[in-house]
Amino acid sequence: MNLQQLGWAIPLSVLAITAAAGSSPPAAAFSSAQHCTGVEGYAAAFDGRRTFTLRPAELTAIKAAMPTDAKAKAALADLLKRADAALARKSGSVLDKSMIAPSGDRRDYISLAPYWWPDPANPAGPYIRRDGEVNPERNTDRFDRMALGRMASDADVLGLAYYYTGDRRYADQLAAIVRTWFLDPATAMNPNMNYAQMVPGHSTGRPEGVLDTAGLIGVIDAVGLAGPSGALSADELTALERWFSRYLDWMLSSPNGKGEGAKTNNHGIWYDAQVSRYALFARRPDLARKVVTDFPARRIAAQIEPSGAMPEELSRTRSFHYSIYAIDPAYHVADTAACLGVDLYGWSDSKGRSLRAATNFVAGYRDRAKDWPHKELKWPTADLDALLLRADVAWPGVWQRRGEGDVVLRYRVE
Repeated sequence: MNLQQLGWAIPLSVLAITAAAGSSPPAAAFSSAQHCTGVEGYAAAFDGRRTFTLRPAELTAIKAAMPTDAKAKAALADLLKRADAALARKSGSVLDKSMIAPSGDRRDYISLAPYWWPDPANPAGPYIRRDGEVNPERNTDRFDRMALGRMASDADVLGLAYYYTGDRRYADQLAAIVRTWFLDPATAMNPNMNYAQMVPGHSTGRPEGVLDTAGLIGVIDAVGLAGPSGALSADELTALERWFSRYLDWMLSSPNGKGEGAKTNNHGIWYDAQVSRYALFARRPDLARKVVTDFPARRIAAQIEPSGAMPEELSRTRSFHYSIYAIDPAYHVADTAACLGVDLYGWSDSKGRSLRAATNFVAGYRDRAKDWPHKELKWPTADLDALLLRADVAWPGVWQRRGEGDVVLRYRVE
């Protein structure tokens, strides 16, 4: 396989944009000796583990320090409890819900939009929106959202548990989960979001529902972590790539998919994060490259101000949370770009619009929640710490590495 097939050709349009703007020095995440090599991800540098977000330098350092790292040991002990609980659970599927999509096909995913509630003045009528307040009905077995979230969470936990312990049971259970959700013809989810984030009285499914599958980015890395176990056969991995390729086709051609791609807030960035990452996993590097090529003008310059503020997110009732939530998928796109030989972490336009500016903007309010001048219903301390752990990989030494829980099994902390 040559470098072109691996996706290492740098798009001339990106080079032209970067040159015109005056690029920053290459970000550390881009210039690391442990390269992400196109559609193969970090496999060559990670003993065959085909990850795209999780970096071998971070995880191998954490694993090596585990015997003397009290925080990492405690986090692993907690993670293994959750992994053991996942071992005891039946693999979930889209057949578990009680509500059937309008198509009549039980394998079509359906979910409720998070911020929509029954109208107290008209309980049997159309739902009304309460921004930032999640309707608990969304996370019940009436819909698929809870099962999808559990599947993605269990896959993530089991992948990490296998990596840190080598216990084959964790890899086998991860494989069983993947087979049930994606591969078994009797239980596999149809690769569409036609009925995601429906709103009673308004819509049977909305473009915003594409966001429900963002957790599949983590499933891909979990599968990569378990790769050396052979729990999923080569044929099964190819079938999984085909599922993601079919989902990509739906994202690119359906009204809901195209509608989500047209969004100009965090939804649009998450759309790009999903399309570009699923394209790499499905071995469609040209599609990933197109998203990366368009990203500077389409997202960074259009959605981030020179100050780093993101106006669409600041208008929300959870403005700080959504600012972080918009930067996080931009990092995913930048990680994908690095796999293609493009440095989006270091990209800036002539006015300073960049991922670094957006990161600096939110980082400036670390330990200063009371100074945030916009509305925020619940300050997301842990989310900011996790974001800055990830940012430190791109721009080392700028922010203190803090974190709690299993994030310390993904990124080194101080």
